[in-house]
This record gives sequence, structure tokens and C-alpha cells, in this order.
Amino acid sequence: MSDLVPRPAAAAPAPADGDNRYKAVQNKLSHLARAMDDSTLELESLQRSMQANAKHTENVARDIENAGLDGKFVEVTNLVTVALGGAAVQVRRLCDTAQETADLTHETKSTHCELYGALDDIRSNRREKTPRPGFFDR
Repeated sequence: MSDLVPRPAAAAPAPADGDNRYKAVQNKLSHLARAMDDSTLELESLQRSMQANAKHTENVARDIENAGLDGKFVEVTNLVTVALGGAAVQVRRLCDTAQETADLTHETKSTHCELYGALDDIRSNRREKTPRPGFFDR
């Protein structure tokens, strides 16, 4: 049995709204990176559980065969073993993709900070209003 609990649909880790201020973008990237790191851990746990269940099912098939029961039960149980093993492989691929996305999100946050952090510090510490980005592009 899995310990994973589905999240409500409204629990988006980083909502896609129109707020593109520096601190808002940094916050969204932090939330997304944290959610992807968490999902990677959950997927790793799911994969281990599926592999353990596949191994257990393989042992059950062997026990069924040793008990002299009908061969179709051994065959069906072996099919479950193969299905669990295949699903575990796909969960591993999904986990790798989630980890890659998390790494890229951390990198993006760092790059965003390098490019716009100093500008945000200057703009945030001024008493005078400054033009918004794109003002001079008109």
C-alpha cells in the first residue's frame, strides 16, 4: 500500500499569475524547487515500495507453485510481478525527470538572482519612484 496522499487540485506549488516582480519570481521559483525536491523523494519511496512488492509477489508465485496449485495462478502472479517491475522502472524515469526539473529550477533561481538581484536592491531602496521595466521601450 502506498503512503502517498493526493494533493487537492488547488494546491499548486507556484501559481502562474501575472506578478513578475523580482521577489515574487524568486518566491515562485523557491516553491517550485521545493515541490520538485519533495516529489523526487516521494517518487523514490514509491519506486522502492513497488520493487519490494514485485519481489514479494515473485515469492508468492513460487509458494503457489510449491503448494501444487493450478498453474494459471502462478502465471497470473508472475504477470503481476512483471507489471510491478515495469511500473517501478517507469517511476524511476519519472523520478529522474523530477530531479532534473528541480535542479534546473534551482539553477534558474540562481541565474535570475545574478541578473536582477542588484537591480531589485537599487530599486527597492530608493525613495523616489522609478520607471517600471519596459517603460523606455515605447
